[in-house]
Amino acid sequence: MTRFALTVVRHGETRLNKEKIIQGQGVDAPLSETGFKQAAAAGIFFHNVKFTHIFSSDLTRTKQTVHGILEKSKFCKDIIVTYDSRLRERKYGVAESRPLSELRAMAKAAGEECPAFTPPGGETLDQVKMRGKDFFEFLCQLILKEAGQKEQCPPGAPSNCLEASLAEIFPLGKNCTPTCNSDSGALGLAASVLVVSHGAYMRSLFNYFLTDLNCSLPATVSKSELVSVSPNTGISLFIINFEKGMQAKPTIQCVCLNLQDHLSRGTEAH
Repeated sequence: MTRFALTVVRHGETRLNKEKIIQGQGVDAPLSETGFKQAAAAGIFFHNVKFTHIFSSDLTRTKQTVHGILEKSKFCKDIIVTYDSRLRERKYGVAESRPLSELRAMAKAAGEECPAFTPPGGETLDQVKMRGKDFFEFLCQLILKEAGQKEQCPPGAPSNCLEASLAEIFPLGKNCTPTCNSDSGALGLAASVLVVSHGAYMRSLFNYFLTDLNCSLPATVSKSELVSVSPNTGISLFIINFEKGMQAKPTIQCVCLNLQDHLSRGTEAH
């Protein structure tokens, strides 16, 4: 059995986020002053977390967010970030750089509703889903391969420390399956992965977890919340469990969704 943690964070706020202008892939806006503060607050929140792998969209707003997070990290400052175009925001074609209200008007004129509507030159929801599925399967294969290479090493502190560092800030004991309990005899985490991406992309990925992989949810999270857009620097944590490697679908447990505790702590600190 191989288990790993997947922490997904949306990028910090940009000026266009605040003005409700669609960015997609074609408008590569930087973070606003608020966005940089949000990224720093997320970094402080993750200060003691030991990530083994870090992936980010290759757009500016996500690059700046992951940089802001790592600046505050105790353990991950020197880790190499992999920038992956599969983590980019949904492409909105002709709607990019236009107000969200215009996209909604375009959808209404076409007799459709957002987000199902695809503007000319944009990606369909299925295309975004396939990007997310492709990245997730790549990630699972990577973790399973590395875990297989480590099988000859005796289990010990590293994997247990990964879980312990997450348990300091996330409710692992309350929301995870019994295999997550330290007294169950289960193996520790094989990896702890951080992914920094975008709102519509994350909504699509989480929907894939729910509908295709039967992701289980904590009592505090509804299915509708799982497919809602994350706030800027919203944090979600999933535990991925493989009983038989890639021969069977993994089981996925959502520990928390779109967490914003770091933002209220940051406000209190200032």
